[in-house]
Amino acid sequence: MENHFSAYMYRLRYIERWSLMRNMVKENVAEHSFHVSLLTHLLCTIGNEIYGRGIDTNRAVTMALFHDATEVFTGDIPTPVKHHNPQILKNFREIENIAAERLIGMVPEPLQNVYAPLLDPKRSNTPDLLAYVKAADLLDAYLKCATELAAGNREFAEAKRQAEDKLQQLRMPEMEYFLAYLAPSFEKTLDELSS
Repeated sequence: MENHFSAYMYRLRYIERWSLMRNMVKENVAEHSFHVSLLTHLLCTIGNEIYGRGIDTNRAVTMALFHDATEVFTGDIPTPVKHHNPQILKNFREIENIAAERLIGMVPEPLQNVYAPLLDPKRSNTPDLLAYVKAADLLDAYLKCATELAAGNREFAEAKRQAEDKLQQLRMPEMEYFLAYLAPSFEKTLDELSS
């Protein structure tokens, strides 16, 4: 029997993000998943090395890699649409659950116990790690906005402000460290980074 899970995961590169916004640089879900995984690794490493936490970085990064896998079926629904009202959000969460079950069903049976918690966060039983993935997801949105603004695209000004507010609400020392020491570089040109 054929299993199409991997083939579907590769199709994440065809799902564009920020579809309601004019973008200087287009981004797809596969790229976003890589960025969120990278940021999750950084946030967990900051937590472990600077703040002495005992975070399972490898597990968190693996969760981040699959955090938007269901979008291969749902597409990337823009936040203003998804959060327009509670009923739309509830319905979207149900659709995500159906998409997760469909993906899990595509994984070969002997591997399902590994992939089911990655594809359906309700099964992961690791809310502490999920918090790092969600923080990294939000941070990636903030960095996208910052780089678009740095390129002169005012379309992302309000989205950046909203992302900043959400990041501050996290009250996460790892995030504060990242924003103070790592984030400013994202607004620099290549020549500025090289000098």
